Amino acid sequence: MSLTLVAPHTETEATAAALAPREQEALRHIAAGCTYVQTARSMGLSKHTVDAYLRRIRAKLNINTTAEMTRLAISLGL
Repeated sequence: MSLTLVAPHTETEATAAALAPREQEALRHIAAGCTYVQTARSMGLSKHTVDAYLRRIRAKLNINTTAEMTRLAISLGL
């Protein structure tokens, strides 16, 4: 048996690189407890665009719940 050591930030850095800046911004708002409408107003977008950003995040990172998105935002330092 062999062990492979991976730097703890490797996964986080790869995850951050997978997300567009606006996706990261939407994720930050949702993780802070904002609704889609509040996030949309803050970002100057429609709630449908915010929904699209969050659907893309879920698809890219295989995330299913808002709680998982919040955990991801915390680990990314958003």
